[in-house]
Amino acid sequence: MKCRKETMRLYAVTDRAWTGEQSLMEQTKDALKGGVTCVQLREKELDEADFLKEAVEMKRLCGSYGIPFIVNDNVEIAVKCGADGIHVGQEDMEAGNVRALVGDEMMIGVSVQTVEQAAAAQEAGADYLGVGAVFATATKRDASEVSCETLKKICEAVSIPVVAIGGISKKNMQELSGSGADGAALVSAIFSAEDIEQECRELRRLADQIFSE
Repeated sequence: MKCRKETMRLYAVTDRAWTGEQSLMEQTKDALKGGVTCVQLREKELDEADFLKEAVEMKRLCGSYGIPFIVNDNVEIAVKCGADGIHVGQEDMEAGNVRALVGDEMMIGVSVQTVEQAAAAQEAGADYLGVGAVFATATKRDASEVSCETLKKICEAVSIPVVAIGGISKKNMQELSGSGADGAALVSAIFSAEDIEQECRELRRLADQIFSE
């Protein structure tokens, strides 16, 4: 599977910190019902066995909605669960090495913050780029902010889809209009919502307006 621009439109990145009355799987199901176009499973604390079990279940859930399922960082888990994609950061395995492990069909996303990183990732075989943090975010406190100007330059420099990430919400998503990005990736704006399905419906309407221009 290769990445279409529409896949980036409303990209949900899971965060276990917001589970409580609902399980992560229940929250993700609500996000899917609300119209997210992609789901990335991010787990930093689970052991490998629990991570794999969760990944298999979430892959099945996303598949039932016809939505691509992406694993964050862990190439081995992505391969074992049959994920549609793997997303890696600058400190993780280089995209070309990832491709050698996952084969030609799996989608590869790479986090970048500069035009140079973006060009290198595309050259190495990335199928899409995650650019951020475009706004200050509490989800990833060590993430440096990327200006809208840099985001625009990255979008102009590459031919693969670009998703903006970092501190994005209904309040500031409009600021990404005209950047050239194909969509927005959200964490807390989705998973901290009291009514995740309704929140995603509103976010999807907004994303469709902004990123289809």
